[in-house]
Amino acid sequence: MLGTLYRLQITSVMSLMHRVTGIVASVGAFGLAWWLLAVARGDDAYASASACLGSPLGTLALAAFSFALVYHLLNGIRHLMWDAGMGFELPEVYRSGYTVITLSVVLTAVIWFIALRGGA
Repeated sequence: MLGTLYRLQITSVMSLMHRVTGIVASVGAFGLAWWLLAVARGDDAYASASACLGSPLGTLALAAFSFALVYHLLNGIRHLMWDAGMGFELPEVYRSGYTVITLSVVLTAVIWFIALRGGA
């Protein structure tokens, strides 16, 4: 029914994604705190946390967390530019939206490429 009444546009999708990535980043912050506590508790707790985060589901959660952080940061910069009065023309809104999406995917892939290579 949504398709006959309302056509999704990049502006509405970007707004929804900003909210969703904010939630994912917030939940991920709790995961980061859990990992830091495991590091502080010692070898056994760290080994357990590493096994959990190294599992396929843990890796997916880390990938979602990293994408959420990158997207939310870049889209936040886009919003700051709007607050400064820049980028309100419709072509600029669309261009900046596609730029944020593209850079989010690329930067997340670069982060994971570096991480999987061992940081070197």
